[in-house]
Formats: sequence, C-alpha cells, structure tokens
Amino acid sequence: MVGKLLLRGMLVGLVAGILAFAFARVYGEPQVDKAIAFEEQQAQAAEEAPEPEIVSRATQAGIGLATGVLIYGAALGGLFSLVVSFAYGRLGSLGPRGTSALLALLGFLAVIVVPGLKYPANPPSVGNPETIAYRTELFFIMIVVSLAAMVAAVGLAQRLWNRLGAWNATIVAGLAFLVVFALVKAALPDINEVPEQFSAVVLWQFRVASLGIQLVMWTVMGLAFGAVVERDLAARDQSGLARRYA
Repeated sequence: MVGKLLLRGMLVGLVAGILAFAFARVYGEPQVDKAIAFEEQQAQAAEEAPEPEIVSRATQAGIGLATGVLIYGAALGGLFSLVVSFAYGRLGSLGPRGTSALLALLGFLAVIVVPGLKYPANPPSVGNPETIAYRTELFFIMIVVSLAAMVAAVGLAQRLWNRLGAWNATIVAGLAFLVVFALVKAALPDINEVPEQFSAVVLWQFRVASLGIQLVMWTVMGLAFGAVVERDLAARDQSGLARRYA
C-alpha cells in the first residue's frame, strides 16, 4: 500500500511540477531576465570582462528549468505521500482529502512562507557569491526549525483538543508556533546583500513569482493527492476494521 501511495504521490508531484513550470515561465523568468540585464550593466559600468556562458539562457529557462522543477515536484510529491499516509487517521475525523489539504497548507507555511519571511528569495545578481554556503546553511536551519515547530504545534493542539476544544486548542498551538518563529527569527543573523541600485519592483515581482510557484505546487498536491488516494485509504480502513473484528 505504501509503495502504491508513494508512486501516486510522485505522479501528482509531476503534474504539480508541470503547472509550476508553466507559472515560472510566464511570471518568474521575465524577472530573472531583468536581473541578469542589471548584472550585465553593472559589469559593463565596472569595465569587467563578460563571463563565458557555459549554458545558454534559452536552455536555462527551458529544459533546465523544466528538469529541475519536475524532479523537485516528483521528490516532494513522494515525501508528501508518505507524510499523508502516516498522518491519516491521526488528525481527528478528517478524511483523505481533508488530511491532504491540511498537511499541504501546514507544509507550505512551514517550508516556504515562514523561512521566506526571514530569508526571502533573491534573483540573480543579488547576493555575494562568497556567502552562498553561509546563506544556504542559515536558510536550511530556518526550514528545519520551522518544520519542527510546526510538528510540535500540531501535537500541542491534539493534546489540548479535549480540554480546550478544537478552536481554542488551534489558537493556542498557533500562538506557540508564532512565538518560536519570532524567537528564532530574532536569533538568526539578518542578511541584506541587495545592491542599492537594484530595482525594488523587480525584486518584489521576483519574490512574488517565487512564492507563486511554490503555492501552485503545494496547492495541486494538497487537492489532487487526496482525491487520487481517497478510495485506497478508505479500502485500507475497511481492511483494518475487518481484521480487527475477524
């Protein structure tokens, strides 16, 4: 059963990747082109020799982008299917679709939105190449802490469910998550390597497009995966009941 769910999750992830790629081509790549143009202008103003183009821009924005997004979508879909399979039946009376949608929402907040509030996405030409490893390390620390805090918040809500009720338990857990986020956000160092001359409009549009790509990915997974595996999970429930009362 797990293998079947994993395969379906990867297929759903591929579909999500295709839609995310289309979104990236329409809304993301124009901002990347503007950022590259700015970088070239800065190099010309400094009378620097242009760097050799190892991979053409057309390849980067076409087959390169598609390959990266589809692989990411398939891998994310597979992981998401395992999480849904484990969590199904442990989140109250939520069915397969409700469980999938809720986990997609929580995952989007924990993996994308919260880390992005501390370290937002930047287009090419923004950032010091010598600090890439350092910035990447901080970003992944933020993701790990955010995920751990989200899991702890869900567990806290479940423990308080009967005592405070669903609504109050959710509010308390959400506030606890926000407190942890605020503390970690204040503890981790800030990074601002955006050149002063860089267009604020391009920076904003690039970050919105980056968030939109992830929103498409997680929305499709959350809605489609629950619908695809609804019958399988229902059959698993019936099989489990039959064995229990046999």
